[in-house]
Amino acid sequence: MSTDRQHGEERNPRQTPDDTQKEATHLHERTHDGEPTPSTAEALRSLDGTIAFWRGIPFGLQHVMAMFVANLAPIFLVTAAAHLDTQQSAMIIQNGLLVAGMGTCLQLYPIWRIGSRLPMVTGISFTYVAAAIAIVSKQGFGGLMGAVIAGGFIELILGLTAQWWKQYVPPIVSAIVVTTIGFSLLSTAASSFGGGSDAKDFGSWQNLTLGLTSLVACLAFQLLARGTAKQLSVLFGLVIGYVAAMFMGKVDFSGFTHLQALSLPRFMPFKLTFDLGSIISFALLYVVSSVEVLGDTAALTKVGLDRPPTDKETSGAIAADGTISIVSGLFGCLPLTSFAQNIGLVSLTKVVNRKVILSGGLLLIIASFVPGVAQVFNSMPQSVLGGCTIMMFGNIILSGFQMIAEAGFSQRNITITALSLTMGLGFTQVSSIFRNFPALFQSIFSTNPIAISFMVAVILCVVLPGEERFLSVPRKEGK
Repeated sequence: MSTDRQHGEERNPRQTPDDTQKEATHLHERTHDGEPTPSTAEALRSLDGTIAFWRGIPFGLQHVMAMFVANLAPIFLVTAAAHLDTQQSAMIIQNGLLVAGMGTCLQLYPIWRIGSRLPMVTGISFTYVAAAIAIVSKQGFGGLMGAVIAGGFIELILGLTAQWWKQYVPPIVSAIVVTTIGFSLLSTAASSFGGGSDAKDFGSWQNLTLGLTSLVACLAFQLLARGTAKQLSVLFGLVIGYVAAMFMGKVDFSGFTHLQALSLPRFMPFKLTFDLGSIISFALLYVVSSVEVLGDTAALTKVGLDRPPTDKETSGAIAADGTISIVSGLFGCLPLTSFAQNIGLVSLTKVVNRKVILSGGLLLIIASFVPGVAQVFNSMPQSVLGGCTIMMFGNIILSGFQMIAEAGFSQRNITITALSLTMGLGFTQVSSIFRNFPALFQSIFSTNPIAISFMVAVILCVVLPGEERFLSVPRKEGK
């Protein structure tokens, strides 16, 4: 598909290069009532489009707000299980913002072969939470950090060698992984919509009203706004929801008391220890995470660029996740990965400009030095976030469906897809089905539908015969 068609433009065959240049200049200069120019709209939909940095900040801020709470939630869970005090937990949260921003910048602007050069936003991954809680209960936080760092090197190697093993992951497997990612996030969105799974007033009319308010605000802004302003619908929904929550008394301002103006992230907050069992457990999870990145990368380029990812992009994306996870371990945090929330945002807005997303990564880094900035985001009620993420996660599912259709609805692919999704999504809803399996197996598969769907899909791709065996009437030779 040509670049012109990707932007929905029709080029006049009689148009000369001089005419094209004049038209581009005219588009760049034209404004209407202060709206962004058409050239700005093009720039937002281009990886390297020219756009003023300050103009891209609202779009970068939107990406930060979409992932902020989800980036911190795994840290809350693990630090609580480790019984860390308030100051230690706050320090790790602060470090988590720093590494998320650094990882985002690395994905956008690679170093050597490390980085995808795609509009990826990284954050602390939920994939490792169950195993992390098990490790800190026995080995402490130092043992957990040792496993994070050692496993990160494994994912780095997987990334740098992805061109050799990626061929064993056919398109239908990547499509299934993307679809499973979307479905697995629906419960997260619904939980947030109700106020958060741990909220004492979960499902209260106040929470549901806030969720609905932010959702309606997103939809209304997308319908009524003009030009590229439509692409800020999620940010608008979050702001409206936050203001409504303030009037309803749902914003907790207690975290703003006694805040320092500046606070430096702390390097190596725990003494590292290396336990073989913990490292093996995390190594397996890093393999699963690498395949998730394959799916994330395929989904991102599909919804944002209307093309499949290149080998260099997928390899760089996985290598960057491994590298930033090593750095994360040195700062006392969990592994990072590309966030599906932000892929859903790209599918909604089509904003893929690297400079724009970079502003979001820099905001995360700034937030790690300014506790007050982080607290503003952290005080946002879960229900406000849930109202906006419901729509975003649905778009990821639809992207997965499109990828399955592109892989082809052959009987073989239908069988692989049906069994993979059924077992991945079904078995994890009844996680006690794995109660007789080893603890290590349970930590990887019992609550991770992506891991199960991937494993089932790969096994079926290997063991199932070709399409000819699935046909009721075999094809004749030459047809």
